[in-house]
Amino acid sequence: MSEYRPTIGLEIHAELSTRTKIFCACLNDADEKRPNQNVCPICMAHPGSLPVINKEAVRHVLRMGTALSSKLADYTEFDRKSYFYPDIPKGYQISQYAYPLVSGGHLRGIDITRIHLEEDTARSQHLPAQAGVGETSLVDYNRAGVPLMELVTEPVIHTAEDAGAFARELQLLLRYLGAGEANMEKGEMRVEANISVSKTDTFGTKVEVKNLNSFRSVERAIAFEVARQIELLEKGGTVVQETRGWNENTQATFSQRKKESSHDYRYFPDPDLPKLTLSEIAEFKDFALPELPWQKRARLAELGLLQVQDIEQLVGDAELSAFFSEMETKLAKPERIKIAANFILNDIAGQRKKDATWLPSAGLFAEVVELYAAGKIASPQAKNSLLSGVLVEAAGDDTLPALVQKIIDANPSVAADYKAGKAAVLQFLVGQGMKESKGSANPAALAEQFKKLLK
Repeated sequence: MSEYRPTIGLEIHAELSTRTKIFCACLNDADEKRPNQNVCPICMAHPGSLPVINKEAVRHVLRMGTALSSKLADYTEFDRKSYFYPDIPKGYQISQYAYPLVSGGHLRGIDITRIHLEEDTARSQHLPAQAGVGETSLVDYNRAGVPLMELVTEPVIHTAEDAGAFARELQLLLRYLGAGEANMEKGEMRVEANISVSKTDTFGTKVEVKNLNSFRSVERAIAFEVARQIELLEKGGTVVQETRGWNENTQATFSQRKKESSHDYRYFPDPDLPKLTLSEIAEFKDFALPELPWQKRARLAELGLLQVQDIEQLVGDAELSAFFSEMETKLAKPERIKIAANFILNDIAGQRKKDATWLPSAGLFAEVVELYAAGKIASPQAKNSLLSGVLVEAAGDDTLPALVQKIIDANPSVAADYKAGKAAVLQFLVGQGMKESKGSANPAALAEQFKKLLK
């Protein structure tokens, strides 16, 4: 079985962050819970309604192509892709076929075929039979017409792990560019994998696994499908070109329908939308990019302040990474930046696990780092300040003599041991001082005060 070589190509759809939908003025709001609120005659395909192209959506795709070192189209057009499902109001989807916005490029060493722009479908909900009512299907059209970027890779991936890593990096890039949140649990990013196995350099029969909605599902579905195809061939069977789904409960793929070819969709240019010569449109002439994930990894490694795993943790959270970059500018000095990184990776990242949107004030954070670096507050005060949003002052030097004397009086034998030359017990005394001050004292100042009084 090890003689078989899997070949995998990915098709990844990601909803783009725009104010409105791709061809109309309806809000693009992924958090709208009420069904069929953000709809209009255009996205509901009423007769006589005409679409208008969203420039912001086009710009997002072109910036993505720039980041991936792709070739940006000058001429492009939209096509009608015909197929009939309840979640396609028009009976066709407006997509791109012959002239995509972006061609070529690469990510994580994996070659990209194309990136194009299309409209998303509505969302179907299938309800089981209940209370005398048979099975019911409902359709929410809030998502119909949301701008959708589709990226297609070359069939050059050979492991499920590499496929998962590619999808994770693409999600991260979308967030760095501000092009989309790509939350898979909300359906904002979906992965489809084309999988075949062969003992030779000739590709085997391709099977597509649709709508994988988590990175774990991507990797498990690919691994299962590779094993299924190998087992089938080893038994003398034939792999059928088809579309399959992934059942999370059974951890297995299942047959859905025969795989369509491009001619089945009857592509033709949409007559209601203009052809675009992108060089003639001012908004598409300047694609300033932020620091990209792989650039930030390389730069942080060169600084020599963080371990590889720390760099990966920092880069892997786009919002946290941007916050760290702001601190780099504010704090400037390497020792301050190192302190900031430790607070971010330990305290702020931990809090964000409870609330993914939480970040402290940049001004407060910088002040806390400066005070900590100067020895004016200890780690407990720094953490409390960051989490509470209010600067927690350290115990003043004028209060330390009385506090230290209280600890000495309460621990005479330990004090005697220190005077006898057992320097290691100083740590115990400092710990008692921190406990007594409820973490507000500076440990270094406490230690000096103990040494002074026990001299």
